[in-house]
Amino acid sequence: MTINEIAKMAGVSRATVSRYLNDGYVSKEKSERIKQVIDETGYTPSVSAKLLRSHRTNLIGVIIPKISSDSISRMISGISEILSKEDMQLMLACTQNDENEELKYLKTFNDNHVDGIILLGTIFTAAHKKLLKEMPTPVVILSQKLEGYSCIYSDDYHAAYSLGSHLAKTSKKVGMLMVSERDIAVGVNRRNGLLDSLKKGGVKVDPSCIRTTGFTMKSGYEQTEILLKEHPEIDTLICATDTIASGAIKCLHDKKISIPKQIQVTGFGDSSVSSAISPALTTVRFYYEEAGREAASILLKRIDGKEKSVIKEMQLAYDTVIRESTRV
Repeated sequence: MTINEIAKMAGVSRATVSRYLNDGYVSKEKSERIKQVIDETGYTPSVSAKLLRSHRTNLIGVIIPKISSDSISRMISGISEILSKEDMQLMLACTQNDENEELKYLKTFNDNHVDGIILLGTIFTAAHKKLLKEMPTPVVILSQKLEGYSCIYSDDYHAAYSLGSHLAKTSKKVGMLMVSERDIAVGVNRRNGLLDSLKKGGVKVDPSCIRTTGFTMKSGYEQTEILLKEHPEIDTLICATDTIASGAIKCLHDKKISIPKQIQVTGFGDSSVSSAISPALTTVRFYYEEAGREAASILLKRIDGKEKSVIKEMQLAYDTVIRESTRV
């Protein structure tokens, strides 16, 4: 079934059917005739033809650093919720924390004319900034802040400050498992918030008690083991993420160290694992689904031209969630 056949059966011109299919003006009488023929024949207009006429692909590229992350999956869920309502399709690219892969996927999505890109970046090099500036495709940054771009991000500094203030009341010797400072949100802001609040609370953190880890449970386990050998006197262990904290807790269990009596443990993220492990993990809750929804909504407005040149920054709230892994 073609548009010409629909026009003939409805007794109208091909142009009239085309206007009808593209939401143009068609008289009520002709609209009803065209609709009746379409309903009777089950005609479906060519998607590719509609996209060609509208200069849209209805595709959104989403670039993530890893797939096995509770926080990222929750952000993707929020993104998907908004895009599905607008009949937009999500194309997912995972970089495995490789900055060169990030650049590759940015180029690929741009070259394939996606309508927009959401970038869950961790590191912004000079090459990233240069490429983003050259790209005509609208981009929204999620989970990080980058000058000149619409960004949705958590208040990592104050979230960490709040957690550190709570822990300072019951801590004497603090160990920290942090990620690389190349990651501004998790590696720098969380670290600084913790150090500032602990210092204000009268707890000085020995730099040798701060270990750099990866984002995995394995890394959390291994670095906890090293930290305990070097500083067996620590009574508090603060981890940059819940995943790292779960590895730390496993290590402490294996060494028969009581949590929280001997060492209290905390994380960030309030992931599904945080309430499932024993003892349940004290952590910071970030609103990841909301972040994903906001990023998608801002991007769609830019694509539709409603806020094409508007740069929006949104910093989301947080909550400190006190559970059994800390002493108070």
